[in-house]
Amino acid sequence: MVGRKSTKKANINLRFNILTVLIYIVGIILIAKLFSLQIVHGAEYREQSNTRLTRESTLEASRGAILDKTGIPLVTSKMEFSLEMYKSKVDTETLNASILNMIQVLEKYECSYSNLFPVNIDPFEFTIADETLSKWKKENNINEEMTAEQVFYKFKDKYKIQNTDMQEIRKIIAIRYLIAQKGYSSTKSVTISEGIPREAVAEFSESSEKFAGINIVVQPVREYTSGNLASHILGYAGKISSEEYESRKNYYSQNDLIGKTGIESVFEEYLKGKNGTKQIDMAVDGTTTAEYIAKEAIAGSDVVLTIDANLQKITENALAANIQKIATGGFGKAYDARAGAAVVMNVNSGEVLAMASYPDYTPADFVGGISNENWEKYRDNEAKPLVNKVTQNSYSPGSTFKMVTAIAGLESGVINLKTTINDTGIYTKYRDYQPRCWVYTDYHRGHGYLNVSGAIEKSCNYFFYETSDRMGIDNLVRVARYFGLGSKTGIELQSETAGALASKETWAKLHPNEPWGPGNALQAAIGQSDNEFSPLQMAKYISMLANGGKKVDVSIVKTIRNADGSEASREEINQFVNKKLGLEEDNAEDLAINQSHLNAVLEGMKSVTSDSGGTAYVRFKDFNISVGGKTGSAEAPNNKVHAWFVGFAPFENPEIAIVVMVENGGHGNYTAEVVRDIMAEYFGMNTQNVEENMDAIPYVEIMQ
Repeated sequence: MVGRKSTKKANINLRFNILTVLIYIVGIILIAKLFSLQIVHGAEYREQSNTRLTRESTLEASRGAILDKTGIPLVTSKMEFSLEMYKSKVDTETLNASILNMIQVLEKYECSYSNLFPVNIDPFEFTIADETLSKWKKENNINEEMTAEQVFYKFKDKYKIQNTDMQEIRKIIAIRYLIAQKGYSSTKSVTISEGIPREAVAEFSESSEKFAGINIVVQPVREYTSGNLASHILGYAGKISSEEYESRKNYYSQNDLIGKTGIESVFEEYLKGKNGTKQIDMAVDGTTTAEYIAKEAIAGSDVVLTIDANLQKITENALAANIQKIATGGFGKAYDARAGAAVVMNVNSGEVLAMASYPDYTPADFVGGISNENWEKYRDNEAKPLVNKVTQNSYSPGSTFKMVTAIAGLESGVINLKTTINDTGIYTKYRDYQPRCWVYTDYHRGHGYLNVSGAIEKSCNYFFYETSDRMGIDNLVRVARYFGLGSKTGIELQSETAGALASKETWAKLHPNEPWGPGNALQAAIGQSDNEFSPLQMAKYISMLANGGKKVDVSIVKTIRNADGSEASREEINQFVNKKLGLEEDNAEDLAINQSHLNAVLEGMKSVTSDSGGTAYVRFKDFNISVGGKTGSAEAPNNKVHAWFVGFAPFENPEIAIVVMVENGGHGNYTAEVVRDIMAEYFGMNTQNVEENMDAIPYVEIMQ
């Protein structure tokens, strides 16, 4: 027993001795290594530590382009150089000298740079208003009584500027004040100048030792390649606001661009792209010693629209010229017309081929922040150039609604294809409300007996008063809803209006203290009362008339092309847009419209343009394409009359529907010129000859 204990004790002592030796050896090694680091190579490592600084810089992803259906770029991103500055471990004298060197290069190439210091010299004066000057002095610990000159020298002393040239001193102060206000560090930069040319970049790079802490970055800048073309569709992108940044800080920096309106906004998540990162090694004096890419940037996706750029241009030009012609009395009487809308739609697919809202605006004005002058110009313009009148405004449709009333009457059975109604001029069924047909107002007579096609050709109010009275408002509402009137179309643009469809429910909501009466239904039948629809809704309605009554899905986005060459599916795009815009499924009742009823209505529309008694015959009598159409002159507040023309072509095999509306345009007949010019372009006709022929047509009687 004793022997076993002795043996065990000896083993423990042996292990302890071995462990002691091992610890001793490790200690010797660590001491030797420490000696090597601190004594043998100490100076070398201290020099490396003091001369190397590694930081991470963002590689901006190029924002995706927006293209027309043929691939023509409407919005692109060009890459521009910006000059940044980081804090470096240099003395004040070296920093000031570096700043002056930097400014001299910028001025050599006529580059502007940030200048927030509110004191000018020659003469000395403050550049901020008196009411904010006191606050500024307090924030900067400056005596309230100090003059501009005294403040200038105070900052000269504060930044220890030794220069004697007053202009040089002022330039150095400007940058020193900027970096003090914005805040910067060895890892956080402050932007000094944007949009600098390659020549300046080369000079900064070749003599980097003269410029402490500077860094050249490449940033994508939005470029609207076609000026104002399609401005209301494209929208614009601008610098992210503080509110936008707070909700997106995980994906955006404070200097990022973000879509504000139009396609730029709705498809922001696709267009933005994903930034990369770059590692930069710098010496303590701020000079760059090495750069390498840690993570590649991925460009944003391209959004391909359904519009045709050339047709879009023709549409915008034709609308603008028409509004000017109406305003200057080109049709006989001048109207105070300042604004309007036009839209071209594929009748089978619902794709928008062109969309014009007048007046337009310049998206490039908003890149980098809009000036006060430009903002006030847009804000104070009574014609509201920033509003897309095709999608965001709604208007009474006037007589262009009468095809809905005709179909509702036929489908409900209160009239048939042989029914004739005698227009005596004044509708006298109700004692307290006796509206007149427009022909009685102008000529003190009625149209006489008309069937449904003739009533559309002549735009006879009386016929539709009687039809509406026979069938009741509910039948009218049911058919109007089927054609998408009073509901959003679901187009991929923000702030679309739903408009309003005249009904008992709408009346109760808008006029809670007034009872619904027979007169409301009569007015609704001719596109008045509470009926207000956007031009885009009207284009959907006319497309459905032209295609045989089939529903269409309105769209202005054809596809989305990702950076890797793949494309987003239609289902993906629809789901994204519905969620982004909060759109709901179309819940309108499906109607199987009798084709003979529809054909009778379409024949009436053809007579509008092809028969001598038609309300738009004068505009299309020599046209080479058969057109179905309808004029409308809708009463609006302040004694204005909005002018409409809706049409489709070719009549035999329809391809496109076109809707034009001019605010206070007087007569729908006038706006038919726009439709004619757009069709001439679409069908490859000689627009110049058409214009010459139409200008030669004498002024004639205008009907509603």
